[in-house]
Amino acid sequence: MIFNGFKQLQNVDFKEFLATAVIGLIVSGYLIVYLLSHAPRLPFDEELEYQTINGKGSLVKKRLPNVSRGGKDNNDHDDGIILSVVVPSYNETKRISSMLADAIVVLQKEMTHKWEIIIVDDGSKDGTSEYCLNLAEKVFQLQEGQLRVVKLSKNRGKGGAVRHGLLHIRGKYGLFADADGASRFSDVNRLIGSIKRLEGPQGKPAVAIGSRAHMVNTDAVVKRSFIRNLLMYGLHALVFVFGIRSIKDTQCGFKLFNRNAIRSIFPYLHTEGWIFDVEILMLALRKNIPISEVAISWHEVDGSKMDLARDSINMAKDLVVIRMAYILRIYKDNKEC
Repeated sequence: MIFNGFKQLQNVDFKEFLATAVIGLIVSGYLIVYLLSHAPRLPFDEELEYQTINGKGSLVKKRLPNVSRGGKDNNDHDDGIILSVVVPSYNETKRISSMLADAIVVLQKEMTHKWEIIIVDDGSKDGTSEYCLNLAEKVFQLQEGQLRVVKLSKNRGKGGAVRHGLLHIRGKYGLFADADGASRFSDVNRLIGSIKRLEGPQGKPAVAIGSRAHMVNTDAVVKRSFIRNLLMYGLHALVFVFGIRSIKDTQCGFKLFNRNAIRSIFPYLHTEGWIFDVEILMLALRKNIPISEVAISWHEVDGSKMDLARDSINMAKDLVVIRMAYILRIYKDNKEC
């Protein structure tokens, strides 16, 4: 009897130990995810202004509109803008001119005077802001407000620059496009056509994203370095396991949103680093916002700001954190949470 009692006591102690260990692991996991989670910083007051050339060679500053509020800013007004193009930029004086030239030709032809380009200078050290304003005046000869430069006082990362830009557009649609011009800009017409079909006459939230998935076996991908392709396939596998299985190319820097989708997604975006694209799509899927993946033309452009090894590791880590943070409700996707 003494032996049986001792055995029962051992079983009770083991169960208590096991329960304590499980609780400890859960709490530890929660704390780790919480400590690694991200929160976008609030903009500084000067980041809520944009610079533009007034057509007379003078630089002017005005207040940005705010998509989240849904109203008109006192210093801005609705000019019937169809498309706002947000270009996140960090030290891009060597690459951005060709991208802008390509975009402006298409925009002037397809939607004359009903477009705007917003350069979000993410704390550049090479004079990207001044360079773009000079191009607007002396090369492209744009009207006041057609090219707007928003200068971030401190570097936030690509996701932070895209978030800030899209929350302060005037257009019916907002596109973010990479400054390297790797995507052929005329393909924006295909994205617009697709998003119009999704949103319907009610203007329901909708997203159309450029995709390079059809190019996997082409020279554009095959001729890239072994390490770059290895990291690309590794990231795709992680995205499939931890996040998104219905979209083939989550990372293409050519994504289009209507205003209702911007209001539903971007105020709740937490990630400001390279993996922000995945969280955008996670939020859209969580909110049942339809996403259309549209094949576009794309080519490799030298001068990437990514450090392949370091940034790939950070992207993998952030992807796991994003997924777990939503599961644990550390990240919220609506105001009521």
